[in-house]
Amino acid sequence: MKPPMKLIKKHVGAFLLLVLLGIFIGTLAWDIIERIFAQAGLPFSLETGPIGFDIGVLSVYMKINPGSFLGAAGGILLFRSL
Repeated sequence: MKPPMKLIKKHVGAFLLLVLLGIFIGTLAWDIIERIFAQAGLPFSLETGPIGFDIGVLSVYMKINPGSFLGAAGGILLFRSL
């Protein structure tokens, strides 16, 4: 059994990739859960307003919800387990 991966300069790229993928997947999963509950007649929303940046040519915005934080935690745990 090998020890968990440590966050060193060499592994920062992998760490950021896993955390960002976790945030993206968690956000989408939470949105799907909210839509399922809305179809069942139990609408709720725990999103914040759009957060992002706009540089004229490129604009990126994302709505943060609890799934974003759960996904980030999952990405960190996955990184630690590698």
